[in-house]
Amino acid sequence: MLLVMFEKLELIQRRYDELSQLLAKVEIAIDRRRLQELSKERATLEDIVDMYQEYKTKGKELAELEALLDSHAEAEMMALVKEEVSRLKQRQDELLHKLKLSLMPKDPNDDRDVIVEIRAGAGGDEASLFAADLFRMYSRYAEAKGWHVEIIDGNQSEKGGFKELIFEIKGKGAFSRFKHEYGVHRVQRVPVTEASGRIHTSTITVAVLPEAEEIELNINPDDLKMEFFHSRGAGGQNVNKVATAVRLTHLPTGIMASCQDERSQIKNRMKAMAVLRARLLDMQRRKQSESIDKERRMQVGSGQRAEKIRTYNFPQNRVTDHRINSSFHNLQQILDGELDDIVEALISKEQVEQLEAALT
Repeated sequence: MLLVMFEKLELIQRRYDELSQLLAKVEIAIDRRRLQELSKERATLEDIVDMYQEYKTKGKELAELEALLDSHAEAEMMALVKEEVSRLKQRQDELLHKLKLSLMPKDPNDDRDVIVEIRAGAGGDEASLFAADLFRMYSRYAEAKGWHVEIIDGNQSEKGGFKELIFEIKGKGAFSRFKHEYGVHRVQRVPVTEASGRIHTSTITVAVLPEAEEIELNINPDDLKMEFFHSRGAGGQNVNKVATAVRLTHLPTGIMASCQDERSQIKNRMKAMAVLRARLLDMQRRKQSESIDKERRMQVGSGQRAEKIRTYNFPQNRVTDHRINSSFHNLQQILDGELDDIVEALISKEQVEQLEAALT
């Protein structure tokens, strides 16, 4: 892989040199649009070329110093040379790591706020109770990062869990840390209501959407149907006399979004619109690559037990992420929001895959 990486770096170096020569030409200098295009392209390559040049320079210095080690210099001199060799190798390793990262495409959504949708799958009341546990886990993780969590909409079960919960996490880089959470989460534990102590298996589906900016979507007001209704409590009963909850339907696509968390009809409408924009933008992006139905199945599947990205096994105090084939034996700490070990492992896997794709 290193050989392919250096071949790619050489191509980048040649393109950078070519751009420098083009920018020095009079005919380019007087063509404002072309000058701007080439200058912008050259600027995107400058950092990586500088690092690559330093890497090669350090390599030459290292070769010269290692040649000195074969000479019969004094012991004091040898000690200094070995120290410098160690320093140069460390710097080369740092540059190599940075070069690898620089070749990977950056997800344009990584710095965005995120909308998370949790839904109880197979398992009845136990699934809805674990949906509440997942929300608590995500909330604590977000709060530890200094991010703000806001509930947008939810359908609470009579047992105190959630059949469905949609919430927003606001904070720079939120999507980059949550995007790997999409899919089916499986829990194995003895429910509180299980008198015989039998282990019960249930599932929860999680969908993760980057929040869309208003300028990214031009939604025609005539394409929106707006409905107002009373907020629901556990079991579905109305909890207030004023119809403050809002449901928005995008008529051309049939996509709906609702919010009932706020007492204000205006605030609920704003939150519902944020969810609707995120869903429409998500649909738009998926259409560019493949059908929406196929991508939706990739996101959350059908909620059946066989489709899982992660298993939370309470009897064995174990959380297993099946995408990286790794288990973590600190289940309670993870449910308390200590997700960084899993998140970092998933990011590392993604970076390896992106690097392989970039070098192909």
